[in-house]
Amino acid sequence: MNPISSKILFDHCYGKYTIAAVNVFTMEQVHGLFAAAQDSETPVIIQLTPAARNYAHPDMLMAMVEAASKIYPKTVYTIHLDHGVEAHVFDAIGKGYTSVMIDASHDEFETNIKRTKAVVDAAHKKNIVVEAELGVLSGVEDDLNIEEARAKYTNPNQAKEFVEKTGCDSLAVAVGTSHGAYKFSGGRGLQFSVLEKIQQQLPGYPLVLHGSSGVNKNDIAEINRYGGKLNENASGVTDEELKKAIHYGICKVNIATDLRLLWTKIHRKFFVEHPDLFDLIIPGKDYMKAYKEFMIERFEVFGCKGKSSTIKLNEL
Repeated sequence: MNPISSKILFDHCYGKYTIAAVNVFTMEQVHGLFAAAQDSETPVIIQLTPAARNYAHPDMLMAMVEAASKIYPKTVYTIHLDHGVEAHVFDAIGKGYTSVMIDASHDEFETNIKRTKAVVDAAHKKNIVVEAELGVLSGVEDDLNIEEARAKYTNPNQAKEFVEKTGCDSLAVAVGTSHGAYKFSGGRGLQFSVLEKIQQQLPGYPLVLHGSSGVNKNDIAEINRYGGKLNENASGVTDEELKKAIHYGICKVNIATDLRLLWTKIHRKFFVEHPDLFDLIIPGKDYMKAYKEFMIERFEVFGCKGKSSTIKLNEL
């Protein structure tokens, strides 16, 4: 099956469930994600980051995704460029991506608008949808006072103006998460009061939650048991928070950290327990199996498991 537009997915899921958007870097991850999506009949967003493109090469990444679509032909999926700047975005337009993200969130508000609108104008000519970001996705640290913390969040009034002026198709909002394994060092969690105000300003509009891995403490402990030195205070977004966020317009939830932790746990354990072996295939197979199981569990939490059949064939 060919990739579809994320707009179709968002139109179907708004307020009912959310779509898993998963960063992939390797063959094992591509296999695991497509297998999970096909076997559970779940639509999924395949995310390719600039880091992944630099690591594997853009053509290699796209070739793996296209090959997987043939191996798992019933998978309903989109291909999304995550956290790109203009060089990545304009390269992706016309090369098989169905959506792109321009991340100018660290710029001043007006500059963010200008850069985002330029990408929207170019992408829409190719029927490619655009995700933008407003607010600083850096989490809330312990030493920040309340006013400093609020300054990092997406301003609900600015969100409405931003969407109207840029024409972007979805918006990644900063409501307390961060990338990596330390989502909430301040212990505050998702800021639903901010999210609610954004939804009130943009009713029916698809919002995106970045930095949304769960960061399983058992995985952290297992990694450290086999020689790792990760901070045991690492924490992520809870399942309850993710389920609640769906009702506030979150249509897309990004996942990356959890799958890196899973890779680390499996490979550390394997090579410690089998120091005489140097076979990459054995832990690779274990990782693909665990990856598939993990993603199907995430699909259940997000409420998107089995939803591929609800998308009308004439929309694909």
